Amino acid sequence: MPRHDDSRRRGRRSRLALGGVAALAALTLSGCSEALQRGYLPKGASAGADRVTTLWVASWIAALAVGVLVWGLTIWCIVRYRRKKDDVGLPPQLRYNVPIEILYTVIPVMMVGVMFFFTARDEKVLLDTTAKPDYTINVVGKQWSWDFNYIDDKVWDSGVQAELTGQPGVEEKLPTLYLPENSRVEFVLTARDVIHSFWVPAFQQKLDMVPGKVNKLQIETRQQGTFQGKCAELCGAYHATMLFNVKVVSQQEFDKHMTDLEARGQTGLLDNSLSRAHLEPGQPAYQQYQPQGGGN
Repeated sequence: MPRHDDSRRRGRRSRLALGGVAALAALTLSGCSEALQRGYLPKGASAGADRVTTLWVASWIAALAVGVLVWGLTIWCIVRYRRKKDDVGLPPQLRYNVPIEILYTVIPVMMVGVMFFFTARDEKVLLDTTAKPDYTINVVGKQWSWDFNYIDDKVWDSGVQAELTGQPGVEEKLPTLYLPENSRVEFVLTARDVIHSFWVPAFQQKLDMVPGKVNKLQIETRQQGTFQGKCAELCGAYHATMLFNVKVVSQQEFDKHMTDLEARGQTGLLDNSLSRAHLEPGQPAYQQYQPQGGGN
């Protein structure tokens, strides 16, 4: 009789443990805040951000579901089959169990296959550049700053390495990329020296910039604002200072900025062949070396 009561108590404890794990998972997945609902990703500022967020959150939900199942079974085994005072010796030992081993092989392969399918599907859409863009901008990465060629308006802007002093006002001195609101922009990504990566977290997309190779990325802007950009590929000693701003503005303000660049004499396009070999340390490319006429 006592043995029967002991089994019942163990069963209750097992159910309580599994219930606690399930309650914790439900609380985690309940989406108590907007940030939690998007998986703590930055709030999307591009049309493709929704697709990225959906894939990201779905992946976490699937991972947590698998985790809860594994944790629950593990806790249940610990409670249910813990060693008792009257146990003598070891339980029966099995060398292998073919059905279980097949299960442990097939299920992970299926999980990887599902993740691969949805990732490849979304990647194909996000990297599609067949649509005609409203604007084309050549973004050039260099140690350790950025150049911007506004192809359609035939003007350019060039940045220098940021000085991170920890004091207010540093962001205002960073190179700034201007984009018009509600427009499809094609970024032609190139590099002058080593591999860099063009990343604007609010767009939730990034792409490498490889010397001698041209990569393209299209972003459809959907809201005005100022966003941070950075290099996402370790590119040398001052990689952390390779920062820039992105301003998504109205069409009128974008056109005004293009006019301002033209008024400064920054017409034509900076040559992509420029490299630090032509520069004095710390000097921007257009001060030390330019093709004749200020651009191509």
